[in-house]
Amino acid sequence: MNSAHAIRIHEHGDPGVLRWEEIEVPDPGPGEVLVRHTAIGLNFIDTYHRSGLYPVPSLPAVPGVEAVGRVEKVGPGVDGLAPGDRVAYAVVIGAYATLRIIPSGRLVRPPESIDDEIVAGYLLKGMTAGMLLRTAGVAAGGSVLVRAAAGGVGLILSQWASAAGLRVIGTAGTEAKADLAHRHGCDEVIVSTKESLPGRIADLTGGRGVAAVFDGVGRSTFEESLEALSLDGFMVSYGNASGPVAPFELLRLSKKNLRLARPSLVPHVADGARLRAAAAEAFGMLTGGRVVVTIGRRLRLRDAAEAHRLLEARATSGATVLLPATD
Repeated sequence: MNSAHAIRIHEHGDPGVLRWEEIEVPDPGPGEVLVRHTAIGLNFIDTYHRSGLYPVPSLPAVPGVEAVGRVEKVGPGVDGLAPGDRVAYAVVIGAYATLRIIPSGRLVRPPESIDDEIVAGYLLKGMTAGMLLRTAGVAAGGSVLVRAAAGGVGLILSQWASAAGLRVIGTAGTEAKADLAHRHGCDEVIVSTKESLPGRIADLTGGRGVAAVFDGVGRSTFEESLEALSLDGFMVSYGNASGPVAPFELLRLSKKNLRLARPSLVPHVADGARLRAAAAEAFGMLTGGRVVVTIGRRLRLRDAAEAHRLLEARATSGATVLLPATD
């Protein structure tokens, strides 16, 4: 057994249920790898696992789905990996730990030119951005709306969309976040606490609306996002930051011949080949200079509860990373 520390939940609830504990991690079995984390990504899905909105296999559980680190041991039958190798992963729950076991097929090798904190704050969000843009399929020159454009996914999605030749309109809650979004791919930013979204979208698009909306906020923004769409527009709902979207009548989409999708990265990269392709594409956007990652906050892993409070209060911008030092 290998001694480690982890954040665990023994019941679902608010950030106070996140506990810093000593744990024992076994040696890797067939097809498995023991990884020591150097940086861990914070994502909204972590709060869903904590609260119970998204079920976890069993309790107690270690949340977190994204990290980078070094291989410590490999199990029988693992080829192509050795102790000391640098690896990363996303969408595999159990990341809030200093040390963990993970199937070797879920690991990718990040480019050496990208440092650990950037990898941990980017891989899941980068693969998500690529998936969202492919889902909507908006041709170059089209206008799109990115909700929460200064958030972790929002900043990356806005840059990726701009690199694809799209006109990017973002929303942000403050002037400071609006400025950040402007500097990361948005052609226009609507400050949602000061401006009317329908009115500004009408002004910016000549009354037509946008070809697609990318909405990770959920319940509080869904209706306005639908209204912002043009004829034949595509609503891409991918998150629940303000709560799940309320049930609604599909017949409403027929008014403007709208389309609606609720994509998820987990099934999108369930196949190993698709995972490696999505990761390579995401890393290529970084190394090619088309996307720049902003690390907004760095916190100790043992302070994960504070990280969750900040995230849910919309008090973060860019990516937040958790550092697994035990002091």
